[in-house]
Amino acid sequence: MGTGISNLTENISLVFSNKEQTKGTCHSWDGRGNKPNWTTEGCFTESSESKITCNCQHLTFFAVLMTPPDVTISESDLVNLTYITYIGCGLSMFFLGVAFFIHFLLRKAKATNSAHVLMNLFFALFLLNVAFLSNEYVARANSHNACKVMAAFMHYCLLASFTWFAVEALHLCLQMARQSGVIKHYILKISVIGWVPPALIVSILFVLRKYGEQTIQTESSNVTMCWILDTTVHYTVNIGYYCFVFIFTFSTCIVVLRWLSMLKVSKFNKAVKVKRTGTATLDVTTVLGLCCLLGLTWSFAFFSYGGLRMSSYYIFTILNSFQGLFLFIYYVKTSTLFGDSVPSEDSNNMTEETNTENPYDNQLPPPSKKDF
Repeated sequence: MGTGISNLTENISLVFSNKEQTKGTCHSWDGRGNKPNWTTEGCFTESSESKITCNCQHLTFFAVLMTPPDVTISESDLVNLTYITYIGCGLSMFFLGVAFFIHFLLRKAKATNSAHVLMNLFFALFLLNVAFLSNEYVARANSHNACKVMAAFMHYCLLASFTWFAVEALHLCLQMARQSGVIKHYILKISVIGWVPPALIVSILFVLRKYGEQTIQTESSNVTMCWILDTTVHYTVNIGYYCFVFIFTFSTCIVVLRWLSMLKVSKFNKAVKVKRTGTATLDVTTVLGLCCLLGLTWSFAFFSYGGLRMSSYYIFTILNSFQGLFLFIYYVKTSTLFGDSVPSEDSNNMTEETNTENPYDNQLPPPSKKDF
Protein backbone atom coordinates (compact mmCIF):
# COMPACT_ATOMS: atom_id res chain seq x y z
CA MET A 1 0.00 0.00 0.00
CA GLY A 2 2.99 2.35 0.44
CA THR A 3 2.92 5.38 2.73
CA GLY A 4 -0.31 5.88 4.66
CA ILE A 5 -1.96 9.26 4.10
CA SER A 6 -4.66 10.22 6.62
CA ASN A 7 -6.15 13.14 8.60
CA LEU A 8 -6.16 15.44 5.58
CA THR A 9 -7.03 19.08 6.19
CA GLU A 10 -9.56 18.93 3.36
CA ASN A 11 -11.66 15.90 2.51
CA ILE A 12 -11.21 14.18 -0.82
CA SER A 13 -14.52 13.98 -2.69
CA LEU A 14 -15.23 11.05 -4.99
CA VAL A 15 -18.43 11.09 -7.04
CA PHE A 16 -20.08 7.87 -8.26
CA SER A 17 -23.03 7.78 -10.61
CA ASN A 18 -26.19 6.11 -9.31
CA LYS A 19 -28.18 5.16 -12.38
CA GLU A 20 -30.27 2.51 -10.61
CA GLN A 21 -31.06 4.93 -7.76
CA THR A 22 -30.27 2.42 -5.04
CA LYS A 23 -28.85 3.10 -1.60
CA GLY A 24 -25.11 2.88 -1.15
CA THR A 25 -22.44 3.57 1.47
CA CYS A 26 -18.86 4.70 0.91
CA HIS A 27 -16.24 2.22 2.09
CA SER A 28 -12.46 2.15 2.02
CA TRP A 29 -9.95 -0.70 2.16
CA ASP A 30 -7.75 -0.58 5.25
CA GLY A 31 -4.91 -2.39 3.45
CA ARG A 32 -4.81 -5.45 5.70
CA GLY A 33 -5.08 -8.97 4.33
CA ASN A 34 -5.10 -10.41 0.84
CA LYS A 35 -8.77 -9.59 0.30
CA PRO A 36 -10.32 -6.12 0.70
CA ASN A 37 -11.45 -5.47 4.26
CA TRP A 38 -13.99 -2.71 3.68
CA THR A 39 -14.62 -0.17 6.43
CA THR A 40 -16.57 3.09 6.70
CA GLU A 41 -13.97 4.70 8.96
CA GLY A 42 -12.91 8.14 7.72
CA CYS A 43 -15.51 8.32 4.93
CA PHE A 44 -18.85 10.12 4.90
CA THR A 45 -21.61 9.42 2.39
CA GLU A 46 -23.82 11.96 0.63
CA SER A 47 -26.55 10.47 -1.56
CA SER A 48 -28.82 11.98 -4.18
CA GLU A 49 -31.05 10.58 -6.89
CA SER A 50 -28.32 10.42 -9.55
CA LYS A 51 -25.01 10.26 -7.68
CA ILE A 52 -23.25 9.21 -4.49
CA THR A 53 -20.49 11.42 -3.10
CA CYS A 54 -17.79 10.05 -0.80
CA ASN A 55 -15.97 12.58 1.40
CA CYS A 56 -12.92 10.83 2.85
CA GLN A 57 -10.12 11.95 5.14
CA HIS A 58 -7.48 9.55 3.84
CA LEU A 59 -6.18 7.90 0.66
CA THR A 60 -6.70 4.23 -0.18
CA PHE A 61 -8.89 2.12 -2.45
CA PHE A 62 -12.52 3.27 -2.37
CA ALA A 63 -15.80 1.63 -3.32
CA VAL A 64 -19.51 2.20 -2.90
CA LEU A 65 -21.24 -0.90 -1.53
CA MET A 66 -24.81 -0.93 -2.73
CA THR A 67 -27.67 -1.96 -0.45
CA PRO A 68 -30.83 -3.71 -1.72
CA PRO A 69 -33.87 -1.38 -1.54
CA ASP A 70 -35.74 -3.53 0.99
CA VAL A 71 -32.95 -3.37 3.59
CA THR A 72 -33.25 0.32 4.35
CA ILE A 73 -35.55 1.59 7.08
CA SER A 74 -38.06 4.31 6.32
CA GLU A 75 -37.66 7.65 8.07
CA SER A 76 -40.97 7.30 9.96
CA ASP A 77 -40.13 3.79 11.18
CA LEU A 78 -36.69 4.89 12.33
CA VAL A 79 -38.20 7.80 14.28
CA ASN A 80 -40.83 5.55 15.89
CA LEU A 81 -38.28 2.89 16.82
CA THR A 82 -35.96 5.56 18.20
CA TYR A 83 -38.64 7.06 20.45
CA ILE A 84 -39.70 3.60 21.66
CA THR A 85 -36.09 2.74 22.40
CA TYR A 86 -35.37 5.95 24.30
CA ILE A 87 -38.54 5.70 26.38
CA GLY A 88 -38.11 1.98 27.07
CA CYS A 89 -34.42 2.19 27.94
CA GLY A 90 -35.04 5.20 30.17
CA LEU A 91 -37.79 3.42 32.10
CA SER A 92 -35.72 0.25 32.30
CA MET A 93 -32.76 2.15 33.75
CA PHE A 94 -35.00 3.82 36.33
CA PHE A 95 -36.66 0.63 37.54
CA LEU A 96 -33.41 -1.32 37.50
CA GLY A 97 -32.00 1.44 39.70
CA VAL A 98 -34.98 1.03 42.05
CA ALA A 99 -34.25 -2.71 42.18
CA PHE A 100 -30.64 -1.97 43.15
CA PHE A 101 -31.92 0.32 45.92
CA ILE A 102 -34.24 -2.39 47.24
CA HIS A 103 -31.53 -5.02 47.12
CA PHE A 104 -28.57 -3.17 48.61
CA LEU A 105 -30.40 -1.05 51.20
CA LEU A 106 -33.28 -3.28 52.24
CA ARG A 107 -32.62 -6.90 51.36
CA LYS A 108 -28.89 -7.46 51.00
CA ALA A 109 -28.50 -9.01 54.47
CA LYS A 110 -31.07 -11.74 53.74
CA ALA A 111 -30.63 -12.07 49.98
CA THR A 112 -30.41 -15.56 48.52
CA ASN A 113 -28.11 -16.78 45.79
CA SER A 114 -30.98 -16.25 43.35
CA ALA A 115 -31.15 -12.57 44.30
CA HIS A 116 -27.40 -12.11 43.82
CA VAL A 117 -27.51 -13.74 40.38
CA LEU A 118 -30.49 -11.60 39.41
CA MET A 119 -28.72 -8.41 40.51
CA ASN A 120 -25.79 -9.25 38.23
CA LEU A 121 -28.22 -9.63 35.32
CA PHE A 122 -29.84 -6.32 36.27
CA PHE A 123 -26.43 -4.63 36.31
CA ALA A 124 -25.50 -6.01 32.87
CA LEU A 125 -28.80 -4.76 31.40
CA PHE A 126 -28.37 -1.40 33.12
CA LEU A 127 -24.93 -0.97 31.54
CA LEU A 128 -26.33 -2.02 28.15
CA ASN A 129 -29.04 0.65 28.35
CA VAL A 130 -26.49 3.30 29.35
CA ALA A 131 -24.19 2.33 26.48
CA PHE A 132 -26.99 2.31 23.93
CA LEU A 133 -28.40 5.70 24.95
CA SER A 134 -24.98 7.37 24.92
CA ASN A 135 -23.74 5.68 21.73
CA GLU A 136 -25.14 8.21 19.26
CA TYR A 137 -23.78 11.18 21.22
CA VAL A 138 -20.27 9.71 21.17
CA ALA A 139 -20.57 9.04 17.43
CA ARG A 140 -21.49 12.70 16.84
CA ALA A 141 -18.28 13.83 18.57
CA ASN A 142 -16.30 12.70 15.46
CA SER A 143 -13.61 11.10 17.61
CA HIS A 144 -12.58 7.79 16.09
CA ASN A 145 -10.81 6.54 19.23
CA ALA A 146 -13.76 7.43 21.48
CA CYS A 147 -16.14 5.73 19.04
CA LYS A 148 -14.04 2.57 19.06
CA VAL A 149 -14.05 2.49 22.86
CA MET A 150 -17.81 3.09 22.95
CA ALA A 151 -18.44 0.33 20.39
CA ALA A 152 -16.30 -2.09 22.39
CA PHE A 153 -18.05 -1.15 25.65
CA MET A 154 -21.51 -1.55 24.15
CA HIS A 155 -20.54 -4.89 22.60
CA TYR A 156 -19.21 -6.07 25.97
CA CYS A 157 -22.47 -5.10 27.69
CA LEU A 158 -24.46 -6.97 25.03
CA LEU A 159 -22.39 -10.15 25.33
CA ALA A 160 -22.44 -9.88 29.14
CA SER A 161 -26.24 -9.65 29.09
CA PHE A 162 -26.43 -12.74 26.87
CA THR A 163 -24.04 -14.56 29.19
CA TRP A 164 -26.06 -13.69 32.28
CA PHE A 165 -29.20 -15.03 30.60
CA ALA A 166 -27.34 -18.33 30.28
CA VAL A 167 -26.09 -18.04 33.87
CA GLU A 168 -29.68 -17.55 35.07
CA ALA A 169 -30.64 -20.73 33.24
CA LEU A 170 -27.68 -22.55 34.75
CA HIS A 171 -28.64 -21.32 38.21
CA LEU A 172 -32.21 -22.58 37.79
CA CYS A 173 -30.88 -25.99 36.73
CA LEU A 174 -28.57 -26.17 39.74
CA GLN A 175 -31.39 -25.02 41.99
CA MET A 176 -33.72 -27.76 40.75
CA ALA A 177 -30.91 -30.29 41.23
CA ARG A 178 -30.34 -28.99 44.81
CA GLN A 179 -26.73 -28.08 44.05
CA SER A 180 -26.64 -24.27 44.05
CA GLY A 181 -26.30 -24.09 47.83
CA VAL A 182 -23.52 -26.65 48.24
CA ILE A 183 -20.88 -25.25 45.86
CA LYS A 184 -18.08 -23.38 47.60
CA HIS A 185 -17.80 -19.70 46.62
CA TYR A 186 -20.82 -20.15 44.37
CA ILE A 187 -21.47 -16.45 43.66
CA LEU A 188 -17.79 -15.77 42.96
CA LYS A 189 -17.51 -18.66 40.50
CA ILE A 190 -20.74 -17.83 38.72
CA SER A 191 -19.73 -14.15 38.50
CA VAL A 192 -16.50 -15.12 36.75
CA ILE A 193 -18.54 -17.13 34.24
CA GLY A 194 -20.83 -14.17 33.63
CA TRP A 195 -18.30 -11.34 33.26
CA VAL A 196 -14.95 -12.74 32.06
CA PRO A 197 -15.73 -14.55 28.73
CA PRO A 198 -17.35 -11.44 27.13
CA ALA A 199 -14.31 -9.37 28.14
CA LEU A 200 -11.97 -11.82 26.40
CA ILE A 201 -14.02 -11.76 23.18
CA VAL A 202 -14.23 -7.97 23.10
CA SER A 203 -10.51 -7.59 23.85
CA ILE A 204 -9.61 -9.78 20.87
CA LEU A 205 -11.93 -7.86 18.53
CA PHE A 206 -10.59 -4.53 19.80
CA VAL A 207 -7.01 -5.57 19.07
CA LEU A 208 -8.11 -6.66 15.58
CA ARG A 209 -9.66 -3.18 15.05
CA LYS A 210 -13.18 -4.40 14.39
CA TYR A 211 -14.89 -1.44 16.06
CA GLY A 212 -15.68 1.98 14.64
CA GLU A 213 -18.38 4.13 13.08
CA GLN A 214 -21.23 2.42 11.26
CA THR A 215 -23.95 4.07 9.18
CA ILE A 216 -27.64 3.14 9.27
CA GLN A 217 -29.40 4.15 6.09
CA THR A 218 -32.84 5.69 5.86
CA GLU A 219 -34.84 7.06 2.97
CA SER A 220 -33.57 10.61 3.32
CA SER A 221 -30.61 10.56 5.70
CA ASN A 222 -28.03 8.42 7.45
CA VAL A 223 -27.57 7.76 11.17
CA THR A 224 -24.10 7.05 12.52
CA MET A 225 -23.40 4.89 15.56
CA CYS A 226 -20.39 3.19 17.12
CA TRP A 227 -20.49 -0.53 16.46
CA ILE A 228 -18.79 -3.50 14.77
CA LEU A 229 -17.53 -2.68 11.29
CA ASP A 230 -17.27 -6.23 9.95
CA THR A 231 -20.69 -7.78 9.28
CA THR A 232 -19.17 -11.27 9.31
CA VAL A 233 -17.90 -10.70 12.84
CA HIS A 234 -21.31 -9.34 13.84
CA TYR A 235 -23.20 -12.40 12.62
CA THR A 236 -20.60 -14.88 13.84
CA VAL A 237 -20.07 -13.45 17.31
CA ASN A 238 -23.42 -11.88 18.20
CA ILE A 239 -25.96 -14.00 16.35
CA GLY A 240 -23.96 -17.20 16.73
CA TYR A 241 -23.32 -16.58 20.42
CA TYR A 242 -26.96 -15.84 21.12
CA CYS A 243 -28.04 -18.97 19.22
CA PHE A 244 -26.15 -21.15 21.69
CA VAL A 245 -27.53 -19.12 24.61
CA PHE A 246 -31.07 -19.35 23.21
CA ILE A 247 -30.93 -23.13 22.82
CA PHE A 248 -29.81 -23.53 26.43
CA THR A 249 -32.20 -20.97 27.94
CA PHE A 250 -35.21 -22.15 25.91
CA SER A 251 -34.60 -25.76 26.98
CA THR A 252 -34.27 -24.62 30.58
CA CYS A 253 -37.50 -22.64 30.33
CA ILE A 254 -39.39 -25.74 29.16
CA VAL A 255 -37.91 -27.82 32.01
CA VAL A 256 -38.70 -25.14 34.64
CA LEU A 257 -42.30 -24.75 33.45
CA ARG A 258 -42.77 -28.51 33.58
CA TRP A 259 -41.23 -28.55 37.06
CA LEU A 260 -43.62 -25.82 38.22
CA SER A 261 -46.64 -27.63 36.81
CA MET A 262 -45.62 -30.79 38.66
CA LEU A 263 -45.22 -28.85 41.90
CA LYS A 264 -48.59 -27.27 41.41
CA VAL A 265 -50.46 -30.56 41.36
CA SER A 266 -48.36 -32.32 43.97
CA LYS A 267 -50.17 -33.18 47.20
CA PHE A 268 -46.92 -33.08 49.15
CA ASN A 269 -46.02 -29.48 48.26
CA LYS A 270 -45.90 -27.41 51.46
CA ALA A 271 -45.15 -24.06 49.89
CA VAL A 272 -47.30 -20.99 49.23
CA LYS A 273 -51.09 -21.43 49.10
CA VAL A 274 -53.21 -19.50 46.66
CA LYS A 275 -56.76 -19.71 45.41
CA ARG A 276 -57.39 -21.44 42.14
CA THR A 277 -59.06 -18.32 40.84
CA GLY A 278 -55.69 -16.57 40.95
CA THR A 279 -53.55 -19.29 39.43
CA ALA A 280 -54.10 -18.18 35.83
CA THR A 281 -52.64 -14.74 36.54
CA LEU A 282 -49.73 -16.29 38.39
CA ASP A 283 -49.04 -18.66 35.50
CA VAL A 284 -48.99 -15.84 32.94
CA THR A 285 -46.72 -13.76 35.17
CA THR A 286 -44.38 -16.70 35.66
CA VAL A 287 -44.15 -17.50 31.95
CA LEU A 288 -43.58 -13.87 30.93
CA GLY A 289 -41.11 -13.40 33.77
CA LEU A 290 -39.13 -16.46 32.73
CA CYS A 291 -39.05 -15.29 29.11
CA CYS A 292 -37.52 -11.98 30.17
CA LEU A 293 -35.32 -13.58 32.82
CA LEU A 294 -33.79 -15.99 30.30
CA GLY A 295 -33.59 -13.50 27.42
CA LEU A 296 -36.01 -15.35 25.14
CA THR A 297 -37.45 -12.03 23.92
CA TRP A 298 -34.24 -11.43 21.95
CA SER A 299 -35.17 -14.34 19.68
CA PHE A 300 -37.50 -12.06 17.69
CA ALA A 301 -34.36 -10.94 15.84
CA PHE A 302 -34.54 -14.29 14.00
CA PHE A 303 -37.74 -13.12 12.25
CA SER A 304 -36.33 -9.86 10.84
CA TYR A 305 -36.53 -11.03 7.24
CA GLY A 306 -39.05 -10.73 4.44
CA GLY A 307 -42.58 -9.60 5.22
CA LEU A 308 -42.12 -9.99 8.98
CA ARG A 309 -39.11 -7.68 9.09
CA MET A 310 -40.73 -4.43 10.28
CA SER A 311 -43.16 -6.21 12.61
CA SER A 312 -40.28 -8.07 14.23
CA TYR A 313 -38.38 -4.78 14.58
CA TYR A 314 -41.22 -3.23 16.57
CA ILE A 315 -41.84 -6.33 18.73
CA PHE A 316 -38.11 -6.75 19.32
CA THR A 317 -37.67 -3.07 20.24
CA ILE A 318 -40.64 -2.94 22.60
CA LEU A 319 -39.85 -6.16 24.47
CA ASN A 320 -36.12 -5.56 24.86
CA SER A 321 -36.25 -1.81 25.50
CA PHE A 322 -38.76 -2.34 28.30
CA GLN A 323 -37.08 -5.54 29.51
CA GLY A 324 -35.75 -3.86 32.65
CA LEU A 325 -39.28 -2.74 33.55
CA PHE A 326 -40.69 -6.22 32.95
CA LEU A 327 -37.97 -7.81 35.07
CA PHE A 328 -38.59 -5.32 37.88
CA ILE A 329 -42.31 -6.23 37.89
CA TYR A 330 -41.39 -9.90 38.03
CA TYR A 331 -38.90 -9.20 40.81
CA VAL A 332 -41.51 -7.35 42.86
CA LYS A 333 -44.17 -10.04 42.40
CA THR A 334 -41.77 -12.81 43.39
CA SER A 335 -40.20 -10.93 46.29
CA THR A 336 -41.25 -11.76 49.84
CA LEU A 337 -40.65 -8.11 50.70
CA PHE A 338 -43.88 -7.09 48.95
CA GLY A 339 -47.21 -8.61 49.87
CA ASP A 340 -47.93 -11.67 51.96
CA SER A 341 -46.00 -14.63 50.64
CA VAL A 342 -47.39 -16.98 53.27
CA PRO A 343 -51.03 -16.84 54.31
CA SER A 344 -51.99 -16.60 57.94
CA GLU A 345 -53.61 -19.37 59.94
CA ASP A 346 -56.97 -17.68 59.57
CA SER A 347 -56.90 -18.47 55.87
CA ASN A 348 -57.41 -22.20 56.45
CA ASN A 349 -61.12 -21.81 55.75
CA MET A 350 -60.43 -20.92 52.10
CA THR A 351 -62.21 -23.18 49.68
CA GLU A 352 -60.67 -24.90 46.67
CA GLU A 353 -57.07 -24.02 47.38
CA THR A 354 -54.02 -25.34 45.62
CA ASN A 355 -50.28 -25.11 46.19
CA THR A 356 -47.63 -23.44 44.13
CA GLU A 357 -43.98 -22.51 44.50
CA ASN A 358 -41.93 -19.62 43.21
CA PRO A 359 -38.84 -20.68 41.21
CA TYR A 360 -37.02 -17.44 42.01
CA ASP A 361 -37.38 -17.14 45.79
CA ASN A 362 -37.13 -20.85 46.56
CA GLN A 363 -33.70 -21.59 47.98
CA LEU A 364 -33.51 -25.34 48.41
CA PRO A 365 -31.74 -26.52 51.58
CA PRO A 366 -28.32 -28.03 50.85
CA PRO A 367 -27.47 -31.57 51.97
CA SER A 368 -25.28 -31.68 55.04
CA LYS A 369 -21.52 -32.27 54.97
CA LYS A 370 -21.11 -32.05 51.23
CA ASP A 371 -19.00 -29.43 49.45
CA PHE A 372 -17.47 -29.04 46.06
